[in-house]
Amino acid sequence: MTELVSVLPEDIVRDCLTRVSYEGFPTIASVCKDWMAEIQLPEFHRLRKNAGHVQKLIVMAQARVEPNLTSGVIKCSVHHPVHRLTICEPDTGVWRELPLAPEMSAGLPMFCRLAGTGSYLVVMGGWDPVTWTVSNSVFVYNFLTATWRRGVDMPGRPRTFFGCASDSERRMVYVAGGHDEDKVALRSAMAYDVDKDEWVMLPDMARDRDECKAIFHAGKFRIIGGYCTEMQGRFERTAEVFDVSAWCWNHVEEDFLEAGKCPRTCAGGDDGAVYMCRGADVVANKSAKWQVVGKLPAEVCNTAYTWMWLGKLLVIGSAGFGRSHVAYMLDLKSYAWTKLQTPENYSGHVQAGCYLEI
Repeated sequence: MTELVSVLPEDIVRDCLTRVSYEGFPTIASVCKDWMAEIQLPEFHRLRKNAGHVQKLIVMAQARVEPNLTSGVIKCSVHHPVHRLTICEPDTGVWRELPLAPEMSAGLPMFCRLAGTGSYLVVMGGWDPVTWTVSNSVFVYNFLTATWRRGVDMPGRPRTFFGCASDSERRMVYVAGGHDEDKVALRSAMAYDVDKDEWVMLPDMARDRDECKAIFHAGKFRIIGGYCTEMQGRFERTAEVFDVSAWCWNHVEEDFLEAGKCPRTCAGGDDGAVYMCRGADVVANKSAKWQVVGKLPAEVCNTAYTWMWLGKLLVIGSAGFGRSHVAYMLDLKSYAWTKLQTPENYSGHVQAGCYLEI
């Protein structure tokens, strides 16, 4: 590699580059090939993280809200919402919109899934917002270059309402369950290698799992709940865990959830526990038992989205149907809630989300 800046020592230049906001990376990448190569190195991101300059991002598929020019009130279409990609920086309270891929001129696919790994955002599947046809499409956004690319489609028949979670260390996105175009629940699973743009099939799960929840933590891909075709909406209590290192599913956990509970709000904690919102409570599964660890603020009791990182639980929701969505964070050491300031134009319903560190 040539010198990054001829008149400065390289360690000083790297120190400067690590301090640049992620929004400035596309500019850095366009300066010269050496700078682009530098910010793509794993060593660069380790240096940025060790120096405390990593930025935490929550990316969401969120219904767009627009101001009513007559009343001044910001409203969202309940029956035909248009979804966009919203970025929230929980450390700074900054919210902004991420431009969509050119193929998404009509908005994000309905019920698509989001996954974050490394500096990539992956958008998978969903319904075309105009024709409502189910798609197996894959789109990948690179935060380093601010560009989209079309990935290889998910293999097999079109599927929707599947579980999806990512392994940032291996840059893999795992997919399992859901249902096909005939609403037949699926037990198949697969993994997408973002760097190679390749799919690999996993062994089938033991159960068909439509509308299951997927989380990745402690080096394992966990699928929670869901239901078979015959049960249609009556959620199972079971869970299954895929051991990536052994490349196999472990035994089925028969009583992981309470009967009939939707697993949508489950999130994997850094402590190895699984957290979820249940009624007015936040509960945690520790040592195979669920226990209450906190009370939900009334403003987010109708929970739409949850995520965990570094001992904190993010909850986005509303006080009821049709109400504005707001965000709160729970510190799992002090069990104190902090409300994130949510601009009115970012108060639409959140359908899916993911977490990235850049």
